[in-house]
Amino acid sequence: MHPTLFLTSRGERHQQAALAAAPRELDITLRRDPTRAEILQLIPQMEFLISERLGVLDAEMIAAARNLKLIQRLGGQTWDIDLTAARRAGVTVCYLPVATCQLVAEHMVLQLLALVKHLGEVTQIALAAGDWGTPQRCTEDYFADNWSRRKNIFGLRQSTVGILGFGEIGLELAQRLRAFDCTVLYTKRHRLPSSAEADLQISYATQSELLAQSDFICSLLPLFPETEQILNANFFVAMKRGAIFAHCGAGAVVDEGALINALRSKHLAGAALDTYTFEPLRPDDPLLTVARDPLQNLILTPHIGSGTLASDNTHRTDDYANIMAWLAGKPLRYQLA
Repeated sequence: MHPTLFLTSRGERHQQAALAAAPRELDITLRRDPTRAEILQLIPQMEFLISERLGVLDAEMIAAARNLKLIQRLGGQTWDIDLTAARRAGVTVCYLPVATCQLVAEHMVLQLLALVKHLGEVTQIALAAGDWGTPQRCTEDYFADNWSRRKNIFGLRQSTVGILGFGEIGLELAQRLRAFDCTVLYTKRHRLPSSAEADLQISYATQSELLAQSDFICSLLPLFPETEQILNANFFVAMKRGAIFAHCGAGAVVDEGALINALRSKHLAGAALDTYTFEPLRPDDPLLTVARDPLQNLILTPHIGSGTLASDNTHRTDDYANIMAWLAGKPLRYQLA
């Protein structure tokens, strides 16, 4: 059995999924948000260290880990690991993109594109017969561009996107937005190191600056007592008029009544939600009435941003893949040091 320290800040449900996927060759000690003193006490006995998403691993900790062979960061946020100290100590360091976070980031790009293209409205137009003129066969020189004479159909290109709650999903989203030549702003409780901002090509902004400047707001906030219903009427009023709101963060963060009012008043040009205060959605939920009117540009999806991976937990075996590869003398993936 190989002693392995697993550090996480995630809740019981995620902890149990990670433990259930652990290979029997590993003796896992799991700690949620341990103190520095606790890590320094545990780490000398460990051969492997798994750090989920964030957590400082500095020179003192690495020096204390006299038996450590490999550090596995789950996620792409590696700026709080002292790679120089790891190399000096002969400790291998790897990261691992989180598959569910990648899927949620993809879903958020889908939301943004669907809203800015008014997908619900234009799909109904394409499916319904309309008085749009006499159809003619298309040729090289004839085509009925925008035959329904829609207005305000734009795109993501060169727009300003604000990410509210920048964690692992935010990192994956920022990487994908590069393809659209977007200006990406972010806000979070603790600002990232300047080197991380430069690598990700993002800029820090206060929440008020983010709301005032962004054409799109991407909400990825987690649910804690202090964030419940925090995206309220004051929040939506502070957004740019005509901006678009998309939410793939935790349920119950959004004041859904305030969002409906912002859409009906046309202060917002569209919104998309994948999580809700009540899940599954109630049959009489007011959101459904709004979403059934394509002119309101509200897109609802049934909490499927992370696909089926989040529900079956099969992806958690990947958490240990590099450790098992190291033990078998096989090549490692996503190695940093």
